Amino acid sequence: MNLIIAENYEDMSHKAANYLIEKVKKHPKMNLGLATGGTPERTYELIIEDHQKNGTSYEGIQSFNLDEYIGLAQDHPNSYYYYMCHQLFNDIDIKKENVHLPSGVAKNLEEECQNYEALITNAGGVDLQILGIGSNGHIGFNEPGTPFQTKTHIVKLTNSTREANSRYFVTMADVPTQAITMGIGTIMKSKEILLLVSGDNKAEALQKLMREDVNEQFPASVLKNHPCVTIIADKKALTKVMVHS
Repeated sequence: MNLIIAENYEDMSHKAANYLIEKVKKHPKMNLGLATGGTPERTYELIIEDHQKNGTSYEGIQSFNLDEYIGLAQDHPNSYYYYMCHQLFNDIDIKKENVHLPSGVAKNLEEECQNYEALITNAGGVDLQILGIGSNGHIGFNEPGTPFQTKTHIVKLTNSTREANSRYFVTMADVPTQAITMGIGTIMKSKEILLLVSGDNKAEALQKLMREDVNEQFPASVLKNHPCVTIIADKKALTKVMVHS
């Protein structure tokens, strides 16, 4: 794993945006795996800024998001489809037909999982997957104990994950209890992975990732088995790693 140290969240976001932009310029028809949540928000803003100023094009890019809440339609303000449109897609030139997220309101959710997995495979797989890390080590919505070989599947969200995401909802009761997520096996098939980590609330998770053995109880640890992982982490996220260096 290659570690890039950033000063703070803003610096991490700039480094991440520059990394992604350079890849897109070199490979204008690549498949991007995208993440939601607070961590990549500024990165997406900077990608939009670059697109508007420098004209970096996403016309040939296909995007595949990690996950979607079950029970939320695309136009729901807390759906990840809505998030991606408002944080990124509406302000770059990516084609709507090249934007892919699993549907959280499909009539047959098991079939939706299989179809999404097939969609990724048939597109040739993800070239660069952006990831964040949960405080409990989850990647995508793959919670502790998820088998490493899993494909796209339905997951019951843990209380800690729901609490972490409750800031986006009016009440805790509004936070969905399930999601569709790319499986760990699906994520690991990505040709390259870029993990973004920011803030002291992620310091313990990053320390576990860097210091502990691969273990299904800490899903992100599987990244040690991937041949091409780059971590961009700010100094707050690295506090516990630095102390023990």
